[in-house]
Amino acid sequence: MLSRARAARLWFRAFRRTRPFWGGVWLVAGGWTVLRFSLSSLQLIVSTGFGGIAGYLVGGGMILCGLIPIALPAQRYTFGLIGAVLAVVSLVVSNLGGFLLGMALGVLGGSMTVGWGAKRPCRTREAVDG
Repeated sequence: MLSRARAARLWFRAFRRTRPFWGGVWLVAGGWTVLRFSLSSLQLIVSTGFGGIAGYLVGGGMILCGLIPIALPAQRYTFGLIGAVLAVVSLVVSNLGGFLLGMALGVLGGSMTVGWGAKRPCRTREAVDG
């Protein structure tokens, strides 16, 4: 049982290091915060029109922009930028971007996703001395 847990931990560690994992996690957390602070009754959302539904669209978009780079690391630039822009837009359309917390988490996650680079292979001393 211990070796199975160790193998699972090592697999997850390798998975995390080959993807913009933490940027995606922060972007999803920011999207969830924006979405959570946008929740209200369905009657109120329908009566206010686009202003009521914009918080759902922005929060859901941020969550998607955080999940897609974790699944497809090659798309990190596109979805990191879109996620950061949606986080800034949430300031206007959704209760000050989830009371500034969701916006800050979204911008942090978007910038971490864009700035992530694949881990380079480690060069040993023997390979350098060659």
